[in-house]
Parts: sequence; structure tokens; C-alpha cells
Amino acid sequence: MSESAASGEVRQFTVTGDDDGIRLDRWFKRNLPDASFNLVSRWARTGQLRVDGKRAGPGDRVEAGQVIRVPPAEASATAQSQRMKPERPSLSQDQIDYVNEMVIHRDSAAIVVNKPPGLATQGGTKTNVHLDGLLDGLAGPGEPRPKLVHRLDKDTSGALLVARTPRAAAFFAKAFAGRAARKVYWALVIGVPPIADGLIELPIAKQPGTGGEKMHVDEEEGLEARTRYRVIERAGNRAAWVELQPHTGRTHQLRVHMAAIGHPIVGDGKYAGQEAFLTGAVSRKLHLHARRLRVDHPDGGRIDVSAPLPVHFAESLATLGFDQAAGDLPLDEPRFSESPEGKRKAVSQAAKARRKERKGERRNRGSGRGRGA
Repeated sequence: MSESAASGEVRQFTVTGDDDGIRLDRWFKRNLPDASFNLVSRWARTGQLRVDGKRAGPGDRVEAGQVIRVPPAEASATAQSQRMKPERPSLSQDQIDYVNEMVIHRDSAAIVVNKPPGLATQGGTKTNVHLDGLLDGLAGPGEPRPKLVHRLDKDTSGALLVARTPRAAAFFAKAFAGRAARKVYWALVIGVPPIADGLIELPIAKQPGTGGEKMHVDEEEGLEARTRYRVIERAGNRAAWVELQPHTGRTHQLRVHMAAIGHPIVGDGKYAGQEAFLTGAVSRKLHLHARRLRVDHPDGGRIDVSAPLPVHFAESLATLGFDQAAGDLPLDEPRFSESPEGKRKAVSQAAKARRKERKGERRNRGSGRGRGA
């Protein structure tokens, strides 16, 4: 943004390349946050807001090089906005060092970090330490604060991208929303799926009574959810190391899908209870890792980054006799030895059978309690 105006006079701003193509109300939010949406709408209604000399509305899109005419700043509104705007606490040197140690890729548009397990992506109730609160530590002198464009669960580790400029943030957000980004996860699961290369298609919805903290398969009310999985190696019938590729982006999708087909992710007590843990030296932490991220770059080419495993996951692979070198399978399109419809039906039937089995177990336990009473 470039500006020309004297104090108390009409202001003129030239749209920069970073803001090319965005809505006018979004431009104000980025560049003049003191101007509320209601104020911008009033300026538009009264003809005071103009782009290249023509009347403009909040929903109009602007292009690089255009000149936006804005009325003089309203002192009272500016003062009130500044009083309401919370200040982010300054980071300590230890925090700055901590977040920079996570970086595994950096270029002019993006930074990719290897998020450790246990660190939340964003804040929430009783969550004061999170990656979003550390992003100032990744900005260089005079640079804007990097921005999150996607997220990982708190206990999921691995590759997470943040954008370095508003233009890059808009580009990457569109790529993730449109499923143009490819994400590959590694997981350890209980047992071995009978189909080595399968596609899970089970709709997911928020589970009632959990306040939205837990999801479940809901074939009537759920949203479409698809996950491809491939078995990498197996430890007898005890456990398997699998690759997971989400083709949709539902909350807890990978965890819900693997639990639904009877092969929950090791350490995922939330969705499988005690069935999610292996005996012996295998860690009880969640074994789900965002191994690889591939996405187009706004300036051409691609970002393609792989994130090293956290200690507990690497140790579990070694304990089970798995070789990490076997894990990076070719990133191809889904291909099945049978028809896609046949594979989907087989996986869906397995999930339904699993749910019926659990219902039967609950009924039997209830009958047993009745007889003993």
C-alpha cells in the first residue's frame, strides 16, 4: 500500500501487487483496520469511497495499480479502535529460537515448520501456548507477521505451512480449500487392514453431546469424507505402518476413519479407548505424523517438503522392526487392483460390520448386568 495525503484531508492509496484481486472490504481490513465495515459501507453509500474516480462498494474487487480514494480519518473511531486492539506479548529469545528450530523450509512466500506433538496450532480454552502465538518469531525485520493457512491437531506432528505475505496467504488458502495441496501422513495402526491399498468413504459429523470436540461416522447427517490408505509394512497381525492421504479435510478425519474400519491409530485413546494402545515398549503417544506436503508456489514451481519423525514415532518403528527407508511411497494418483467401487464397498462394509460388532458387545454386557442383579 502506498499513500498520499495531508493530515485531515482526503486520502489516496495505490493498490499493491499483494492486494491484487481482493475485495475492497478485505483491503480495508488488511491496510486500514481502524475503518470498520459499517464505516466503509457508509462511505460507499454516500459516494465518498471511490476507486480510480468511480464510486465503489465493499464487495468490489481491486486490482494492482488502482487508486482508492478514502475520506479523512475519523479521530474518535481511530482512538476507539486502538483502545480495543489487543497487543500481542513480545516473545522471549528462547521462544524465538524454539519456533525457528522447527523450520524445515523457507522461501520468499512460505515457511514450513515441523510441528512437534503436543503443541497446539492455535489458541483456545485453556490453551495459552500455541504455534500461532509464536509466528512473530519467524518474521524478519520489516516483514509482516506470517499467517497460518491450515492446521494440524495438537497431538499430530509434522509439516505445516505458514504464508509470509498477504498475497501468498490468499494463494495457499485457496490451494488448501480447493484440495490442490497434497498431504501425506504416516501412522501406526492397530492390526493390519485386509485391503493393502484402499479408499475409505464414510461421512463425518460432530458427535452429539461432546460440544464439537469429537467427531463420528454419520451416514445420514455427516459431510462427505474420503481417505486413501496404503499399508507400508506390517508387524505380524499386531500392527501396521500405513500411509494416509486425506482427499477431504474434515476435523479428525484420519483418526475417525481408521477407528471406524477397526484399525485405530496407535495412541488415539479419544477414538478407540484402550484398544488404541500396544503393550511393550511402544509409546502411548499418538502415532500420526504429517510426513509430506506438496503444493504449488505462487511464483511458479512447487513446494515439496518432508518432515522428519518425532522421537517417539521413530522409536516405535524401530521397536516393531520397521525400516524408515521403506516409508516414502511414490506420490501417485489412487490406483486399485479392483474397481474403485469395489474397494469402496469393501471398506464401507468392514466399517459397518465393526460398528454392528460393537453394538452387539454393548447389548451382551447390558444383558449380563441384568442377570447378575
